Amino acid sequence: MPLVLTRSDLTGLVTPAQVVEAVEHAFADLADGAAAQAPLTVAAVDDGAHFLPMTAVSPRAGLAGSKLLADVPGNRARGLPAQRSVLVLADASDGAPVAVLDGGLPTRLRTAAASAVATRHLARDDARVLGLVGAGGLALEHVSAIAEVRPIEHVLVWSRSAETVRAFAEQTAERHPHLKVTRVDTPASAVGSADVVCTLTPSREPVVRGAWFHPGLHVNVVGAPPRPDHREVDGEAMARSRVVVDSVSTALHESGDTLLAIAEGAIDESACRLELGDVITGRAPGRRTADEVTLFDSVGLGILDVVIGRLLVDAARAAGRGLSVELSA
Repeated sequence: MPLVLTRSDLTGLVTPAQVVEAVEHAFADLADGAAAQAPLTVAAVDDGAHFLPMTAVSPRAGLAGSKLLADVPGNRARGLPAQRSVLVLADASDGAPVAVLDGGLPTRLRTAAASAVATRHLARDDARVLGLVGAGGLALEHVSAIAEVRPIEHVLVWSRSAETVRAFAEQTAERHPHLKVTRVDTPASAVGSADVVCTLTPSREPVVRGAWFHPGLHVNVVGAPPRPDHREVDGEAMARSRVVVDSVSTALHESGDTLLAIAEGAIDESACRLELGDVITGRAPGRRTADEVTLFDSVGLGILDVVIGRLLVDAARAAGRGLSVELSA
């Protein structure tokens, strides 16, 4: 019977290493044509809310799935999350419903794992300092995922909220007691001394500038919602980097970091046509020199939710979690 899994049901079921491996396979399958993903579409209403169905099928996972992402900026004034989601999974062979999951945890896991896979292929091998611009819900997952692919020793973190940084530092100490965590006063400080940087803010205006980039840096740009008018990095950041995207079609329709840089003339579309899957499969090189600046622009792919859904459903069944419901009754 189909399984209904709440956020608490999903907590602690899988390891970062498992998720990183599944996400890397998913990117490769997409590049090889062994998985399929529907174009990203948006249904918008007058008050600014966006609803995005993210649909994909993974024969490797044996699942098709669709995550409905609700991006409702007005929720912040109501004390509610601006983004909510639900993931529905079906059997890829016969279409039978398999599970319904709260989408929050799968989203955080796949976003961090995508950054880790990009870091594995694009960052310097000796990267040891991780800079975080933003210390919210994505931050701890990024530390855990990136620690799987690089020998991280020191985390530099910036946030407007001292309380958010304090909570992040405490959680990091519990999960990764060997890591040193330092709060820095400016985003520039998080970038300037880091080997790998992750931007993790829901920003509409740039919080990271290309003028701060130094030779050998790798940047994961992942925080802004999938809206063409939201961005975390400026045009100079895009122009100074070798840009790799999760999906060309998605980046050229929904990534404000890409679209606004193109509109300003900092780059053209040709600068944003290298997909991470092509790097993973060897169709294109990863990092080419020690001094190259690389940037991964991630909007988010439904195929990643599907493969992580497979991991979570299997682990939940093994652990006896969730509620089995006969939907056709």
